[in-house]
Amino acid sequence: MLPVNRLALIGILFLALVPVLRAQPTFMESYPDSLNQKRLRSVVLTETGSYVAGLSFLSFIWYKDHDRVPFHYYNDSKGYLQMDKAGHAYAAYRESYSAYYALRWAGLDKKRALLYGGPIGLVFQTPIEIFDGLYEGWGFSWPDMAANALGTGLFMGQEALFNEQVFLMKFSYAPSGYPDYHSALGESHLESFFLDYNAHTYWLSGNLQRLTGSEKIPGWLNIAFGYSANGMIKEFENPLYYRGQPFPHLDRYRQYLFSLDIDCSKIKTRNKWMQKLFRAVNLIKVPFPALEYNTIEGIRFRPFYF
Repeated sequence: MLPVNRLALIGILFLALVPVLRAQPTFMESYPDSLNQKRLRSVVLTETGSYVAGLSFLSFIWYKDHDRVPFHYYNDSKGYLQMDKAGHAYAAYRESYSAYYALRWAGLDKKRALLYGGPIGLVFQTPIEIFDGLYEGWGFSWPDMAANALGTGLFMGQEALFNEQVFLMKFSYAPSGYPDYHSALGESHLESFFLDYNAHTYWLSGNLQRLTGSEKIPGWLNIAFGYSANGMIKEFENPLYYRGQPFPHLDRYRQYLFSLDIDCSKIKTRNKWMQKLFRAVNLIKVPFPALEYNTIEGIRFRPFYF
């Protein structure tokens, strides 16, 4: 399964959800005590438009040159060393996050916002799998569905138990250099952003003050655990030949990372433009030094990791 199939659609859905990102909470956020019909219409129209746009993209653009086949399954649980699954979980988590807080911004109480907004990540991702199951070259993936459910469940579970997100899912990207080996990973920086899983890292970023109970720790300081992988040209195995020449051996290996992070939504500022900026960048892991363990080099220190 090509990574662009997932990440391109995630990008489209997220671009459509940008208008509701203003609903993400900050340290001084308070929600309306009653339903704001104007805001609710804005949220419903935005999310509905995102959903329809995604389905339309699948139906009329992405699959238009592919043959329709009987519904079938595809086991990609070992593909890309599970980086694809991390991407699914991240997308579902962030979609549920945005939908829930958008409904809270519109004045829905916590119970109804969680009921209607919480499952959105799973709702948005499921049609992709169904379409995959109907076209040649893809297939319905239960591992992908499990990752989607994990992302949505992580959001809903924390909101139900803690009334907040103690752990945020975040993303970081840094060019890997692997596209120089093979055009399958992109022939431009933009293509490589979508195609090159070697350049992606997915994080669980936990609030240190909340985890330790210590008021001495700044409320915006987080501890982050990351997962990435390297050496991947194709989904399961790297090619033996490329353009008629033997392809160099590249070790495929996992990376586990430990670092610090910042929850930008908890940085105190009364400037509305800065609040909007902090909300936007809070999807991304802030660069910090990191300890890395990988299956090739063991433990190493990264002075700057993004």
